[in-house]
Amino acid sequence: MKNLLGFVSFVLIIGGISGLVADHLWGFRLFGFVRYLVPADHQTVGHLVMIGAGTLLALGTGLLDRLGARD
Repeated sequence: MKNLLGFVSFVLIIGGISGLVADHLWGFRLFGFVRYLVPADHQTVGHLVMIGAGTLLALGTGLLDRLGARD
């Protein structure tokens, strides 16, 4: 489960950063399928939310890992 959450957080963070770069600098997207998660009119805010959600998910996964290591 930890590996799945880590992968999802990685995809959200990298997809959000890639979307911001594609919208403001170049047209290349690393994970093209992630653009379907963001509404067309709110791309910048949507990509920032994706980065934030991925970061929170990564922090939660790390916390679960630390709590599991104590047991």
